[in-house]
Parts: sequence; structure tokens; C-alpha cells
Amino acid sequence: MTESSQRNRPDSPGSVTGGDDGRQGQFSKRGGGAPATRGRTTIADGVVEKIAGMAARDVGGVHAMGSGISRTFGAVRDRVPGGNKSVSRGVKAEVGESQAALDLEIVVEYGVAIAEVARDVRENVIAAVERMTGLEVVEVNIAVSDVKLPDEDDDEDESESRVQ
Repeated sequence: MTESSQRNRPDSPGSVTGGDDGRQGQFSKRGGGAPATRGRTTIADGVVEKIAGMAARDVGGVHAMGSGISRTFGAVRDRVPGGNKSVSRGVKAEVGESQAALDLEIVVEYGVAIAEVARDVRENVIAAVERMTGLEVVEVNIAVSDVKLPDEDDDEDESESRVQ
């Protein structure tokens, strides 16, 4: 537009008002309503699964996530060059518009109180998911699939390398 046509236009929403009514410098919002209400945000199940997996692993007494078979396949996949550790192993999420439900499968360390570890995992997962996503977590089901004994070899840790 040219300078003269801009000068002749009436004030539009979102423009700086320039009248003599003392409101110079105030801004009006365009489109009406708060910016946070203009559009939708969707969160994929995988995002919630990763958040929950990280939060569950942070709890003392949790040795690993997932069943024996998924841990075995995951350990092989982790050793492949370029492969990343699966943070969401052992976590299944169902995400709706405003709520999420989670199922976790964990392996606990020998000697810990399983009920206390499960409670701590549940609290940590709910807090992390609700804080990061804004979703209401309606349930967190925890299945303890194994206990890590002190004398068992750890499949996920690389002990001694065969080559140097």
C-alpha cells in the first residue's frame, strides 16, 4: 500500500490507535479471545511414553523397563551402530484430548519394597506427564515383571569388551 492509503484507512483491530482520545499506544487483539484458545495442540502417544519412561527410570529401585523379551531385543538394538536406547520400552500410553492412561512394565532391584517403588513410580510419572503435557493422567498401571538379583548378569550393561 502507499503511504497515503495507509493514512486514510480507519484504525483496524490490532493496529496502534492514533486518535485524540488519549489511547495512543494501546494495542487491540486480533481475532478475539486469548491466543492460547486459537488452535489445537495434539500430543502423540509416543511423546507421553517417552516422558513416562524417563520419569519411571528416575525412581530408585527401578532396574529396567519392559519384559524379558523386549529387554533382550532392546539390548541388541542398542548395540547396533546408530541405534538409540528406547526410552519408551516397557511403557504403553493411551492419549485422548485431555486425558492419558499409562501401563508400565518394570524390573525392580532385589531387596526394595515393591509397593513403595510402584507408588514412587506412579507419583513421579503422573507429575512429569501432567507438568509437561497438561494432560490429566487418569491411571498408571504398573506390572512388575522381574526382580534383578545381585548375582545376575546385566544384559543391558556392557561388561568387558571383547576387543580393545
